[in-house]
Amino acid sequence: MTSLLVLGGARSGKSRYAQSHVEAMGSKLAYIATAQALDSEMAGRILRHQSDRDGRWHTIEAPFALPEAITEASHKADAILVDCLTLWLSNLMLDDRDVESAGDALCKVVQKTSCPVALVANEVGLGIVPDNALSRQFRDSAGWLNQKLAKVVEEVIFVAAGLPMRLK
Repeated sequence: MTSLLVLGGARSGKSRYAQSHVEAMGSKLAYIATAQALDSEMAGRILRHQSDRDGRWHTIEAPFALPEAITEASHKADAILVDCLTLWLSNLMLDDRDVESAGDALCKVVQKTSCPVALVANEVGLGIVPDNALSRQFRDSAGWLNQKLAKVVEEVIFVAAGLPMRLK
């Protein structure tokens, strides 16, 4: 595997699936974290994810500069796990950044890196239509980003209830 996109809903098992996939690829592993601990609940989530990783992992914090972080990690790691694109997109949107250009840059980096990379993203478009413009914009942007990445990665897995389903 050179590139993998793992999609699923909240608490579907997508991160666990992607992590176990990457752990089978070597002893020097890079975890690129996009979350920001802006409140105690998110800090707890981050700690829980950190406790799931052993000493093979090196963590890179990249709430905005994800393509650059992948490039940096690819020179040092046997494989890379990016968790998660949904939070990265939220960070970009809330900072009023150009999400389309950022998504294009991410796709280019994923295509050219020789290091295996697994990317985790929420599938947010399966529910009801959100009742406000920002939420609808986020849902649409997440869908477009997932589509762009699905075109360029080698493999796409959808996880529901802890069960992986191969889409590509």
